[in-house]
Amino acid sequence: MHSFLWKNSIRTKLVIAGIAFFACVFALCACSAQPVDAESQDGIEGSGASPDVKPHIAVEIEGDNISRVMSSMTLREKIGQLFIIRPESLGGSAKKLTDSGRSLYEQYPAGGFCLFAQNISDPEQLKEFSDQLHSLGSRIHPILTIDEEGGSVTRIASNWKFDVPHYRDMGKTEATAEESAQQIASYLKEYGIDLDFAPVADVNTNPKNPVIGTRAYSSDPEEAAACVADAVKGFHEGGVGCCLKHWPGHGDTKTDTHKGSSSTAKTWEDMLACEVLPFVSGIGAGADMVMVSHISAPEVTGTSEPASLSYILMTEKLREELGFEGVIITDAMEMKAISGVFSSGEAAVKALLAGADIVLMPEDYKEAFDAVLAAVESGEISQERLEESLRRILRLKADLAGM
Repeated sequence: MHSFLWKNSIRTKLVIAGIAFFACVFALCACSAQPVDAESQDGIEGSGASPDVKPHIAVEIEGDNISRVMSSMTLREKIGQLFIIRPESLGGSAKKLTDSGRSLYEQYPAGGFCLFAQNISDPEQLKEFSDQLHSLGSRIHPILTIDEEGGSVTRIASNWKFDVPHYRDMGKTEATAEESAQQIASYLKEYGIDLDFAPVADVNTNPKNPVIGTRAYSSDPEEAAACVADAVKGFHEGGVGCCLKHWPGHGDTKTDTHKGSSSTAKTWEDMLACEVLPFVSGIGAGADMVMVSHISAPEVTGTSEPASLSYILMTEKLREELGFEGVIITDAMEMKAISGVFSSGEAAVKALLAGADIVLMPEDYKEAFDAVLAAVESGEISQERLEESLRRILRLKADLAGM
């Protein structure tokens, strides 16, 4: 692992040493994944993109670096990059882009879209829809994302019209973590998907957990860590970006944040010995994103606020202590753990101030967009804070274009 990723913390050094040891012990989990340099060049042109860069990700101002691109963007374009939304947020059909949807996107641009089963009918429709969504935007086009974990959560593999692998239990599949991730990435790329919200980096330690279960690779933290690192390598080999989820670890909870609040009673020391290990491993392997859950960890933060709104868990722990330099994205903000307590605008602003780079699927996109815009204009969210996230997002898009 690269030393620049880590701060001078004795505890963190011990975690790193443990990961290195178990990477050898769990060779059967295909832990030969070599760390990917997490530093990206600032220039769009120097991001590793080949001459046939995917046009749907390419920045219109070719040859200029990220700073130059940022200076050419309007404020609304910058705000839009901070969101990934459902296609339905533009109104109209869930399976094709309408003229009214294009018009709304001009007013409320977004950095990307997340596709679900209701957005997908068959291969031909998906390819056409992908092209339509990718065509939006005059400067920087949106990326497409999906939850295609390969186990019980799939949007494409569970559709009988697609002839693709379906790994029903990621922890017990005959394919290695690297092999399954590479196969998933290969067909996602074929259908125009740029980034997969996978692998699941949770450790399945609580048998009463209603939402993780066999979505996790293992109930053993070291084995899960080994598989997560290997999966990151597989996704990149297959040509798509990937996202570790659900920080700081959703495996030892008893309730589902889709339906309401959820919490863990573990201390940070407890988490470092278990939940954090797969995230450390995945970050070391070069994961592009980390998705933050809505669980609370009162023994860590001293409050009941969700991780997705927590400065301590996102900025102090994930960004500073673990040294993660990629994109931090919230879990879906339409989930009841958030939408049942906060308005869409309030939640979006809180998440960005706490350290999130991208707000995923607010319940009311226009309200969330307007609230962030107002917060930037008033100075509540500084230009420096806005551009910090924007730079990470544009660097990610440049990296995806080069895959």
